[in-house]
Amino acid sequence: MSDITRDMADYYRQRAAYYERVYFKPERQEDLRAMEAWLPTQFTGRRVLEVACGTGWWTPHGARDAAQWLATDLNPETLAVARRKALPACVQFAELDAYSFAQIEGQRFDAAFAGCWWSHVPLARLGGWLQALHARLEPGAQVVFLDNSHVQLSSTPISRTDADGNTYQNRTLDDGSVHEVLKNFPTAEDAIARLGPRARDAQWIAHTHYWVLAYTLA
Repeated sequence: MSDITRDMADYYRQRAAYYERVYFKPERQEDLRAMEAWLPTQFTGRRVLEVACGTGWWTPHGARDAAQWLATDLNPETLAVARRKALPACVQFAELDAYSFAQIEGQRFDAAFAGCWWSHVPLARLGGWLQALHARLEPGAQVVFLDNSHVQLSSTPISRTDADGNTYQNRTLDDGSVHEVLKNFPTAEDAIARLGPRARDAQWIAHTHYWVLAYTLA
């Protein structure tokens, strides 16, 4: 695990108890309701791997009509919050490093979902990570990513850009500690270009404060 990945995991562990405040920003409500209504339509009857579920905000929405839903995260602190939610019976949880799928060796899925994870993957690792995820998925699998768009006055300002093009934010926790978090904001063209040769029928949906990318695998 790289230093920045370790630091981000620690940041989200410390923020777990109040992470979901971000979903109560008034200006984001229209986007959130639209995505919450749309998401379950993508996974009806499917066996879904959710990567980096965090506190599970998206889990009850996405899993509503799924056959199976495995929600995974590295941090037991965030998983503890997710487990307290009212969830469909199909949902199970597992501690899982999103960069290593070894803990679910042998399991296969026909769908995958990640909410607000893409933006935290270093650009140099994104192609390899997508290949590793796709290797866990059957042909015809449905894949959905959603994440933040950078919106002036609503998003945390970008503090720096590194040599690889990754952008960063400085975020302050309730205890006053400041943490540098990798947070990328891709364009539709860049994101779709990174999906690899198995991706088919890519669809980009631009909301005001979020973007959604959905596609199937050959």
